[in-house]
Amino acid sequence: METPLPPSPAGQLTDITGLRLSGVFPAGREPSIRTLRTWTKLRRIPHHRVGHFVYFDPAEVSNHIRTKLKVPARG
Repeated sequence: METPLPPSPAGQLTDITGLRLSGVFPAGREPSIRTLRTWTKLRRIPHHRVGHFVYFDPAEVSNHIRTKLKVPARG
């Protein structure tokens, strides 16, 4: 019998693959790992470095995208 996993606490950090699968982006429209690495390098999305590892807080990234990364309308 398997024990259920405890709920993830707020502010849990994840790697780049976990960020893609966390539900921050619409299903089927997730950016590629290469795109996320470019955004990280250009400091377009919030990230945390621990040594040479890079981690993301999905809630922080989601909030940042919804408030700061707006694309202006054409016209």
